Amino acid sequence: MAYPIRPMIKEDYPQVMALWQASEGVGLSQDGADSYEGIARYLARNPGCSFTVWDGEKLVGAALAGHDGRRGYLHHAAVHPDYRGKGIGRMLVNACLEALQREGIQKSHLFVFRTNANAQAFWAHLGWQERTDLVLMSKTMK
Repeated sequence: MAYPIRPMIKEDYPQVMALWQASEGVGLSQDGADSYEGIARYLARNPGCSFTVWDGEKLVGAALAGHDGRRGYLHHAAVHPDYRGKGIGRMLVNACLEALQREGIQKSHLFVFRTNANAQAFWAHLGWQERTDLVLMSKTMK
């Protein structure tokens, strides 16, 4: 069965957030970045780069993607457990990468928790490679 895919819009937020919250391994920010306002701002800054997949009125997959002008970033790629293994994850990732390429982005990054072996296997299966030469550092501004 083919599932419709379309660009994510801010009105999708309640269903997208529910999917992310129910998906193991998706780390949601408590600093407001994943709030309705934060996601709406991200979507406005990166129009047409994030996608949702539907089975009728039911959201079954979502991925947030954008870029900084040099590199693309994928965040919160998730597929409902009942729909895994049907190519939806690959479809989401491909849609995001194609959108980023249309924006002139040739290299993308994503973040996976070190303890999330399933996600690491998924991304490796799609051809992504772990970077061992970098250390991720963060700072929260208040």
